[in-house]
Amino acid sequence: MDNNNNLIVAVVLSALILFGFQYFYVKPQQEHYRQQVLAESLKQPVKAGDVAAETSAPRDRAMIVREGARVKIATPELQGSVNLKGARIDDLSLVQYRESVEARSPDIILLSPSGSAIPHEPYYAEFNWLSDSASVSVPTAQTEWKADGNILSQDHPLKLTWNNGQGLAFERTITVDDHFMFTIADQVRNTGSAPVTLYPFGLIARQGNPVTRSISVLYEGPLGVINGTLEEYKYKKLMDEGKKAENSEGGWLGITDKYWLVAMMPQKDEKMAAEFAYNRAGQTDPDQGYFQTDFRGEPVTVAAGAVAEHTSRLFAGAKRLRLLDQYSDRYDIPHFDRAIDFGWFYFLTKPFLYLLDFLGSFLGSFGLAILLFTVALKIVTLPLSLKSYHSMARMKALQPEMKRIQERYADDKMKQSQVMMEFYKQEKVNPMAGCVPQLIQIPIFFALYKVLYVGIELRQAPFYGWIRDMSAPDPTSVFTLFGAIPVTLPAALHIGIWPLLMGCSMFLQQRLSPQPPDKTQARMFMFMPILFTYMLAQMPSGLVIYWTWSNLLSIAQQWFIMRKDAKKKIT
Repeated sequence: MDNNNNLIVAVVLSALILFGFQYFYVKPQQEHYRQQVLAESLKQPVKAGDVAAETSAPRDRAMIVREGARVKIATPELQGSVNLKGARIDDLSLVQYRESVEARSPDIILLSPSGSAIPHEPYYAEFNWLSDSASVSVPTAQTEWKADGNILSQDHPLKLTWNNGQGLAFERTITVDDHFMFTIADQVRNTGSAPVTLYPFGLIARQGNPVTRSISVLYEGPLGVINGTLEEYKYKKLMDEGKKAENSEGGWLGITDKYWLVAMMPQKDEKMAAEFAYNRAGQTDPDQGYFQTDFRGEPVTVAAGAVAEHTSRLFAGAKRLRLLDQYSDRYDIPHFDRAIDFGWFYFLTKPFLYLLDFLGSFLGSFGLAILLFTVALKIVTLPLSLKSYHSMARMKALQPEMKRIQERYADDKMKQSQVMMEFYKQEKVNPMAGCVPQLIQIPIFFALYKVLYVGIELRQAPFYGWIRDMSAPDPTSVFTLFGAIPVTLPAALHIGIWPLLMGCSMFLQQRLSPQPPDKTQARMFMFMPILFTYMLAQMPSGLVIYWTWSNLLSIAQQWFIMRKDAKKKIT
């Protein structure tokens, strides 16, 4: 009975993990590959008449940047420019992040101006004013602003001015800190003879059909905190429905990728009308339309001779957890950390990321941080593990008697179960106790998977040897003799060295556990390390390193306890 129960639990857990892995990882990766192929096909010349909003055929991004009147952005983490036409922030690169681990890999390009071609489609932020009267001229995307400087940095704010010729003088001061936060302070001076009502307005626009990873455990797309609640609006849903409008008091909204975020924050507690929309811009091709998140603030009446002010903020950069929390505290931005997709196990994932970030900074290696993190988890779960190992050791010692009971009542399964339960009660053992560590491992496993997958702190973090990025699968493969044969294989055939080490450690751990007396069950259990080796071969190598090291620590614990129990029995 005990072996049947253990078998059922093991098979069910394995099936759940395998199904989840196939459904949430392998299938979406295949879809991601298909979309990448589609994106490559879209690099063909644009047909006549297929134009995006505000431009004709897409052109090279760098060429567009060179042609415009711009003010340079230069900070320790950002490089780019502000477009004086429309005062758009539409040219931004992240100088501390690269596209790959290669030494000459280019910087991550986050924002691109209107008219840019694949792979850097238009993506920009814009802040302006709206009027309740068509007769009042306000700044638009075509407005040519005047700048009083030639650089925007953490030490040099940028001042922009524009006069509508109708008595309204617009002044904008843009500041940026040493990370990713811009502050846009607007002033409107009314030198006319009549009051004017204006609405502060901001938008983030992204043209094209962004290639996402289409993985259910990761959200990418428009999102925001509306009335204190995180709201997510998938690209496909907006393409189908057109737009979604919300009214909110305070909050923020923007567009997120796996590691990057562009988001606007109106003033604290400001009432706003927020909108998440998709517009085809008059085109039949969905890749010529654009997604937009925008807000419109409460009306501001500027009396004759008076001045109105409004301040907004723009975050454009990497989603580092500590930085998001610092901004959240400094500017009272609600749930700003939720821009990182922590998933169902938020209560585990966020502390795990904080701890790994701390250990990685302290030790100088995120690989060592994972090893020490695993030891810490083993210490925390030690009481349960000790109880489980003692039970497993006791079960292993009782196996001969259990086998005799099974043979004696082989023809009467009900009687066999009754006698076996009495035997367990008499010997004071719990056959299910050995499953407790495995049950604890499941939420820890998925929480750590999320940390390695979405935490930019571990992006491109190397381990020792051939692992140059622990957020990516082990690049070696047994089918190429670990790189000796120069051939490109499908991702499904990449079974590297670390997954093999994990499988071996899992096999050794099984050998220390009580073995099922039934040969069929024993073969099924022997198959488990092979199954998990294949599954984890496609997962982040940091996760495989964690699992292998965890198995080795468990083997050491289990061997020590079983040896200790054996000595007690002898004495």
